[in-house]
Amino acid sequence: QVQLVESGGGLVQAGGSLRLSCAASGRTFSSYAMGWFRRAPGQKREFVAAINWRGANTIYADSVKGRFTISRDNAKNTGYLQMNSLKPEDTAVYYCAADSTLIAVTRAEGLAYWGQGTQVTVSS
Repeated sequence: QVQLVESGGGLVQAGGSLRLSCAASGRTFSSYAMGWFRRAPGQKREFVAAINWRGANTIYADSVKGRFTISRDNAKNTGYLQMNSLKPEDTAVYYCAADSTLIAVTRAEGLAYWGQGTQVTVSS
């Protein structure tokens, strides 16, 4: 089992930045790829970014490319999502997830492990 706990959400003005963290415990975090997803009110959960177990490969949704950066520190069992140039449409609950492959953590369905989510609100 892997337990994931997100933090770092909050209220920020448009154009601002936030850094989300995903702290992992349990089985070896470094064995898993990690992804970030978000769910806006009334919307489906959508993919944001993913990173492989070593941190060498990343994938981003088109809507966040150039603004968000996913990273991880396996020594600290923690993943991150640096969010810059935030827009009101980025407002959502953000979740981290983990699974065995990079491709697996680009899809919300069937993932092995999820965090509880952290709210990000971007005001205009």
